[in-house]
Amino acid sequence: MRKAASKFSTHALIGSLAGVALGGFLAFRIRANRTRMYQAFRAAERPTHVRFADGREEAIPDLTPLMKPTPLGDIAAYTFFGLGGLFVGGETGLLTGSWSARRTISSDPETKKRVEQAVRSFRADVLRKQIEELEGGKNESLLEL
Repeated sequence: MRKAASKFSTHALIGSLAGVALGGFLAFRIRANRTRMYQAFRAAERPTHVRFADGREEAIPDLTPLMKPTPLGDIAAYTFFGLGGLFVGGETGLLTGSWSARRTISSDPETKKRVEQAVRSFRADVLRKQIEELEGGKNESLLEL
């Protein structure tokens, strides 16, 4: 049982760390691409006015300062990509860890028998408590929890 629990927690830890690393890497790539796109946009020649068919001319506002990458945007990217990676990696580690722990428990027939017996005993205890509550007429019940 300890070996199975150890495998489970190890898989979850490794998955979480890998997910955070992947999220950080993706955030770094997104930031680098945003910076390159901003540099290309800033260097490109853009029109400054629009001339309409009736001869009227309107100025086009310069949006370059609004597209500039900001530290707040970088913080948001690293935070959300890191949290997303933590979630995805942690859930993947949880799934692989539970699969590995189940294989470990199932490989030993004696351990599997003890676990099944413990689950049956727990279910029987819960059913006994529910019967006592129903016969005693209590208002609070395990079903309401």
